[in-house]
Amino acid sequence: MAVLNAFMPSAHALTADEAYAIAAGDNDARITALQKLAPKADPALAPLLQAMMNDAVKVAGHKVYVIGDDGQATDAASGQVVALPLDAEDVVNNNRMSSEIEAALAAGKLLSKDASVRAEAIESLANAADESKLPVIDKALSLETDAALLKRLKAVRNKALLGAQDPAKRIDAAKALANDASPDSRALLMERLQDASETDLAVKGALQAALDKVNHKLAWGEYAGVLFTGVSLGSILLLAALGLAITYGLMGVINMAHGELMMIGAYATYVIQNLFRHHLPGAFDWYILLAVPASFLAAAAVGAVLERTVFRFLYGRPLETLLASWGVSLVLMQLVRTLFGAQNVQVENPNWMSGGLDVLSNLTLPYNRLAIIAFAALVLVGMSLLIAKTRMGLFVRSVTQNRPMASCMGVNTARVDTMAFSLGAGIAGLAGCALSQIGNVGPDLGQNYIVDSFMVVVLGGVGQIAGTVYAALGLGLVNKFLEGWAGAVLAKIMVLVIVVIFIQKRPQGLFAFKGREA
Repeated sequence: MAVLNAFMPSAHALTADEAYAIAAGDNDARITALQKLAPKADPALAPLLQAMMNDAVKVAGHKVYVIGDDGQATDAASGQVVALPLDAEDVVNNNRMSSEIEAALAAGKLLSKDASVRAEAIESLANAADESKLPVIDKALSLETDAALLKRLKAVRNKALLGAQDPAKRIDAAKALANDASPDSRALLMERLQDASETDLAVKGALQAALDKVNHKLAWGEYAGVLFTGVSLGSILLLAALGLAITYGLMGVINMAHGELMMIGAYATYVIQNLFRHHLPGAFDWYILLAVPASFLAAAAVGAVLERTVFRFLYGRPLETLLASWGVSLVLMQLVRTLFGAQNVQVENPNWMSGGLDVLSNLTLPYNRLAIIAFAALVLVGMSLLIAKTRMGLFVRSVTQNRPMASCMGVNTARVDTMAFSLGAGIAGLAGCALSQIGNVGPDLGQNYIVDSFMVVVLGGVGQIAGTVYAALGLGLVNKFLEGWAGAVLAKIMVLVIVVIFIQKRPQGLFAFKGREA
């Protein structure tokens, strides 16, 4: 009870009548007695309350006995060891009484140097916050230095004021909650509005006005949250579709194994993580810096092998390519199951990617999602520069636009095909690396994104990088907005219907080749 001692001198001594008043009788009377006793900071009160929480208190006659671990009985008021009467009965606490006891005990922990202890004490106070706790709460507010705990203490104080006898205090609490504008504030205001004991019309009006203000502010946070999740999903779809934009958009290969190339990138990240955990645990937070190139190279190598052994013989034959790539996807999934098992594996975020950025009271932007958005932008810029500004990009564009002419100009078209396919596969591996940071990695990881990837490429315009970007972000945003209205399953169906209708009206997609490019 250190904190209670800080509030006022502890000259009071717990009497037998006071101990009996909080241990026996009607629960409402016991709560009232405890609320009067708690501020007096009697040293004997805390052990009695703790014993009551542990069901180690009995009552006989007009006396209260605390039963120790050794089975000996102690008089709750005097602290002397006494014989326990045969007719002693257990003290039973209902939920309300338990909450009051926890709150009284919590007051003694509010000055702890350990922030976790103070946080636990604040939560205990919140469960039984009322006007009688205000002296304890105000003292804790004047001493608290942790910003998060200070905010929580203010919320507990407002909750206590909402039950104050003075209507003016309840109105002030409603205004304070309106300015706070958090989900907790909304819950407190709704709870008080629905409380039948609140009959003051002025207070009800203030509560309703505060609730409307809180709802208005929280709505902006909810809209921003939907927008962010839409951009986040769009960035994931963009990463998944960028590689496909090369293999399908530029090379015309319907690669149903594209999702499995993403899976290979994710498992490469998993392998690098385990290597760091076992051999470089001190540098674990930076494993992702090696995982990014490793995932690219692993998927690119598999892509090169597939192009040389399978797809090279199927150019210009889309149906055979589709069937062959589907068979390749099954082989790759079974290979991963053999090497890593059929169960999902977990890839941990580095510490700097854990947690989130608190923007509003109901809007937190996870660091791993922010990192993926930035990563997708970097990959997009890198790939655009590679295609538009490098010799390899020039060869890819020349072979795509006119293969015979490029061959006549001395371009090794077979080698360019392998490089282009490897590039698309490597970008798929990067997408798998990013996906490993937001979910578990398993053999079926790629199956969740292959259809969406094709929709993005077709909707944006085959072979158009800019169209892929717009289509990915657009589908992400539309999907998330529809999810809030119709649910995840119906939203997926509606997005598919929208894409089908759009392609029927505009088969060339958002962006089409013009002039000589066509």
